[in-house]
Amino acid sequence: MAKALIVCATRSGETTRIGELIAEGLRILGVETRVTASAEIKKSADLEGYDALVFGAATYHGDMLPAMKTLLFLAEKANLAGKVGGAFGAFGWSGEAPGRIYDTMLHIFKMQMVGAPLRLKSSSLGGGIRMAQDYGREIAQKLDL
Repeated sequence: MAKALIVCATRSGETTRIGELIAEGLRILGVETRVTASAEIKKSADLEGYDALVFGAATYHGDMLPAMKTLLFLAEKANLAGKVGGAFGAFGWSGEAPGRIYDTMLHIFKMQMVGAPLRLKSSSLGGGIRMAQDYGREIAQKLDL
């Protein structure tokens, strides 16, 4: 069974709620999925053993949360090349964090990214629940189950 890890850096909890919905989409297609806070990842070895990694952070003052920056520096030491990846995040105004995470995963980590990052103001607005679940399904389909 394929395994996915979703790591969230959140300020108010919305990014984690989105991460949980992405996990539902992955699980629907049979992917064993763990959702965790970025603070729980202490070393690059914590990222090993997964077929897909999905990183999410809220955008705050035009940037990703510091906890996600720390995670990305740590992840650079892990061998993530070729693994399936996705990036997402919640935002109030500008929403830059998911794109920056996505670009790091694609260009620096050399991961096989899904089509685009997922940016949502809220999981409960404008079809956010469905969009997040669909993003999880998109990641699962890229795993060639």
